[in-house]
Amino acid sequence: MSNVLMILGSRNPDGQTATAAEALADGCRSAGATVDAVYLPQKQLERCRQCDDDGWGLCRRGDSCVIDDDLAPLMEAMSDADLVVVATPVYFGDLSESMKALLDRVRRVAVNRADSNPLVDKPCVGIAVAGGGGGGSFSCLYSLERILQTCGFRIVDQVSVRRQNMELKRQVLRQTGVWLVENLNSSPTQRGR
Repeated sequence: MSNVLMILGSRNPDGQTATAAEALADGCRSAGATVDAVYLPQKQLERCRQCDDDGWGLCRRGDSCVIDDDLAPLMEAMSDADLVVVATPVYFGDLSESMKALLDRVRRVAVNRADSNPLVDKPCVGIAVAGGGGGGSFSCLYSLERILQTCGFRIVDQVSVRRQNMELKRQVLRQTGVWLVENLNSSPTQRGR
């Protein structure tokens, strides 16, 4: 059975980002996966302090962050998951502030773990949900892709969702969830790796 971790950069469990992520989760569950959801604004997460004069800190010399907050448990949860889903509302054509704060720090810790980075080749899906006029999701996904790749994730899919096409994208996301779990449960050669 697959374990899916959904990380949402939205505080509203009934909002558009949660609606899109829940469609993917529903597909994953129907294919036999367990799904855990984390809402970042409910977590204690500070922004990177750039501790030393050179803009780095303990993260550059080791595999941890000097800040004592929810980063370490989130890193452990990502490490334990078979699939990580990152869903963010689009603000100003970019990631939500809570998602940016998390991924900025994950990137610093993960990249300096070298051979011990548990996120290397970890399957990941990005979802960007644009409200309002519906713009900005593609630039948001571009930023998300760059950060996730730097962290070591293997990006399996990225989905752009607009308020205007939510119903259609919910169907697509549900089928994507089924497809992902079926492929996660298959052998690497069947996944085409």
